[in-house]
Amino acid sequence: MRLLINELSLHLLPTLVHQTGLNEAIFLQQLHFRSLISKDICGGEKWVYKTYEDWGREFTFWSQNTIKRTVGRLEEKGYLITTTAYNKRKNDQTKRYRIDYSKFDFPAGSNRVDGHTQNESAELPTLGQPLLKVVNLPKKDIVDFPGNKVVLVIEYLNQITGKRYKANTASSMELINARLNEGHTVEDFKQVIDLKASHWLHDKKFCNYLRPSTLFNAKNFENYVNEIAPVQSKAQHIMPFELDFAKGER
Repeated sequence: MRLLINELSLHLLPTLVHQTGLNEAIFLQQLHFRSLISKDICGGEKWVYKTYEDWGREFTFWSQNTIKRTVGRLEEKGYLITTTAYNKRKNDQTKRYRIDYSKFDFPAGSNRVDGHTQNESAELPTLGQPLLKVVNLPKKDIVDFPGNKVVLVIEYLNQITGKRYKANTASSMELINARLNEGHTVEDFKQVIDLKASHWLHDKKFCNYLRPSTLFNAKNFENYVNEIAPVQSKAQHIMPFELDFAKGER
């Protein structure tokens, strides 16, 4: 599908919107994905601990008052459970959040939030993609979901090489973000991966170098990017890379 502008899109679940409201569905969707990676266990439940300022860095199109109103409506309707009871400091009014999955009307899904199903008879169905860009979050808060540029790069590397690198490792995030900050694009990463895979994938000696630490370090990446232009200039009479793979050729 052609988009109006060249930007990663945000998916909404119409069923969730109809039941909870538009802003509420967006918030719940993001909270659900935050819950999947949260390690904050209190009282036997998994929580997401965030200030309104933290939420504002994720929902950059909302004011803080809009976020507060959205949270308030979800609390009032019972979809959202919040507490400050587990905060270490008495004057810390930062909320912890979790979803009450039993409040939803649609059919049961199969999502698990903390290794066990919170309510197998009334869970959220598999949610669409969360917000696709998390702005100015610390490395520990980078989420492993499609749309995050680090994830897009690592997923593509795994797809091409058949490997299982993780997008949330500190070394991979640091390397990829450093190259992005230099002005490189996800497409640049993909072209570098394609180029070096065409050289190394079927070579027993060099295939192990198809890894983030080799491909994405500053010196190597710059060299590889500069290899791409000459290769592309000859592309008219070279069989497409994907077809080479299909035939098992190098």
